[in-house]
Amino acid sequence: MNGGRSIVSSGLGGLMVCVLLWSLGGASTAQAATVEERLERLEQKTLSTSPGADQETGNMVFFRGGWAGLVNDRGNEIITDVQNTFGTGPSNDNNSGYYVGAGLDLVLSRDVWGMMSGVWALGEIGVEFKRWNSEKVAQAVPSTAKTAFGTTTVERKKVQLTMLTVSVAPKIMFMEGSRIRPWIIPGGLDFHVISPPSNDTTVLDIGVQWAVGVQYRVWKAIHLGIDGRFHLATGQTDTTNNFGTAGAYLGLAF
Repeated sequence: MNGGRSIVSSGLGGLMVCVLLWSLGGASTAQAATVEERLERLEQKTLSTSPGADQETGNMVFFRGGWAGLVNDRGNEIITDVQNTFGTGPSNDNNSGYYVGAGLDLVLSRDVWGMMSGVWALGEIGVEFKRWNSEKVAQAVPSTAKTAFGTTTVERKKVQLTMLTVSVAPKIMFMEGSRIRPWIIPGGLDFHVISPPSNDTTVLDIGVQWAVGVQYRVWKAIHLGIDGRFHLATGQTDTTNNFGTAGAYLGLAF
């Protein structure tokens, strides 16, 4: 009888020891998981607050503006100043002005597809409006129409010389994790619209562009940058539409 009680007591004791060990093991596992979670959160916080490493996605919307200059002016064309036929001068022959534009940067690869560590490849989609300094000259249609009807009066008004460019280009950006990030465009595709039309009464042209720039992360998603670009057009309008720009931009990362 005493032997049976001893067996029962021993069994109960063993069961209690197992329960106790299981509880301690579970507590240790939970504690380890908690420590691991805390370490992970701390690591994420450290990365998010370290200079130049705000876990930026690289995608950005930007707004640009600055100086623009044509390689050749558009003076003495039919529609720009009626080739100064009426001698009312001056010719509409300025080749400098300003530009405003906007665009998107979209990240394609953060290591140029495994070829360059810490160097990003982006795709830039941009739209840009340019206005060249314009003069008050004879207006083509009113002046020639009146001359055709024997009237010598010449209509003079400022004829605006403008150009619109839509572009798609690859952009290579260096120094990942730094506040200052230089970049280049090794070659991009341009679509141009000129106004007024050329002597051929055409307005559409295509070309390529090259660019270099640098941007600085001011605070969180706000970036400031400068860039210089040269655009080489194919002259499909029978005019020389090559031009360069230099200016600044404001970028908002997202």
